[in-house]
Amino acid sequence: MSLGEGNQSSVTTFILLGFSEYPHLQTPLFLVFLTIYTVTLVGNLGIIAVIRINPKLHTPMYFFLSHLSFLDICYSSVFTPKLLEILVMEDRTISFKGCMVQFFFVCAFVITEMFMLTVMAYDRFVAVCNPLLYTVAMSQKLCALLVAGTYAWGGICSLTLTYSLLELSYCGSNIINHFGCEYSAILSLSCSDPYFSQMTCLVISTFNEACSLLIILASYIFIVVTIVKMPTTGGLQKAFSTCVSHLTAITIFHGIILLLYCVPNSKSSWLLVKVATVFFTVMIPMLNPLIYSLRNKDVKDTARKLIITKLLSHSM
Repeated sequence: MSLGEGNQSSVTTFILLGFSEYPHLQTPLFLVFLTIYTVTLVGNLGIIAVIRINPKLHTPMYFFLSHLSFLDICYSSVFTPKLLEILVMEDRTISFKGCMVQFFFVCAFVITEMFMLTVMAYDRFVAVCNPLLYTVAMSQKLCALLVAGTYAWGGICSLTLTYSLLELSYCGSNIINHFGCEYSAILSLSCSDPYFSQMTCLVISTFNEACSLLIILASYIFIVVTIVKMPTTGGLQKAFSTCVSHLTAITIFHGIILLLYCVPNSKSSWLLVKVATVFFTVMIPMLNPLIYSLRNKDVKDTARKLIITKLLSHSM
């Protein structure tokens, strides 16, 4: 079938295989992923609550961090509940529309998070290289525009990629060798020419990854140069401490994306794709609040006071 015949799919539901090839691991995996998802929700909601409560954290850096936590909750919640469901239920189906909706939201949230991390790199650049002009340069209006821009761009890219999938026909197998509606897994089921979809994905993915990494790299080159020129070790330590958490989050996020790009398109590589996707959609949203809170004194102090206040209110 040609692209002109797109959207004439005879497939109305997909079957998600998940990790069904390991039946003895279904229950342990369910418990592990449920624990991780619970920690993800509690951790990210905790970060958002702490930032809202403590006036000292009403700065551009924490404004972006609260949106990062929100995005972690969102894209983890799009994938993980379905993963938990197919681990314990006999019915592993997902409707065609449901699959496309899941893909759209996951794609939108992931691209938005990619550029949210990029915006945070720019914020660190301004904070370290122009500390006296920081509050002026990173005004509330600019911060709001940067955040709105990341959400808008994530939505546009995701809409384009979802459209490219909807233009294909699906009239053969309806078995997705994955635990969710991942792009390459959906594409492998198409019985029409996937060239347009593949090129669309390649252009958008390459552009986004290149732009994001170049901005981050440029920001940190200027940051390193500024840190090296600092006369006192105290200033150096403070500048380094504000960047190390962000660098850790970037390394994990982009490292797994590049790993997924480099996986060869073969049946033997599907397990690696699924494991990498688990890290991407389940583990990273849990790690981000830990990365940003464990090294931050203000966040830890506010969280400790919040927990103590809650415990005292329950004990009275």
